[in-house]
Amino acid sequence: MSRIGRKPVIVPKDVDVKLDGEMLSVKGPKGELRRLIHPKVKLDIDGSQIVLSIPDNSRESRSLSGLFRSLIANMVLGVTEGFKKTLEITGVGYRVEHSGNQLIFNLGYSNPIRYDIPKGIEVQADQKNKLVLNGIDKELLGIAAAKIRGFRAPEPYKGKGVKYLEQTVRRKAGKTAAKT
Repeated sequence: MSRIGRKPVIVPKDVDVKLDGEMLSVKGPKGELRRLIHPKVKLDIDGSQIVLSIPDNSRESRSLSGLFRSLIANMVLGVTEGFKKTLEITGVGYRVEHSGNQLIFNLGYSNPIRYDIPKGIEVQADQKNKLVLNGIDKELLGIAAAKIRGFRAPEPYKGKGVKYLEQTVRRKAGKTAAKT
């Protein structure tokens, strides 16, 4: 088994975990998440912890144990605390507007980009250049943030574009610096 797969997942008191066949449901104060568990991974739920086991010692089984241990830990963390991603929009005239269930981006293209917010994601457009995404599903939140960043990834010369708040953009000098 992988080292991560051996560690038990600690379940807080206010979280309810149920295994129905191969469907795991985790219910907490922020909501409920469900995930289909691979048949090669067996779960033992005993009160305050979840222990994973595998039937054989094949490479696939070992890797699946670590994967599903991390996925289950993220589910438990999501329904108790939730996850948050902050995006920053940099550039002259680049901005975002929150309108109903859509985000409208002006990112230097001829037409604005309209993005439908996925169900389960809460969006706060703090200013015209900051966007905060909140949700209980880490996977869905990451996909939504990556999709938004993909509309205009930060470029290395002026740093314009959509980037994660903690991301640093390596800047290049440009043509004029190369001549001197």
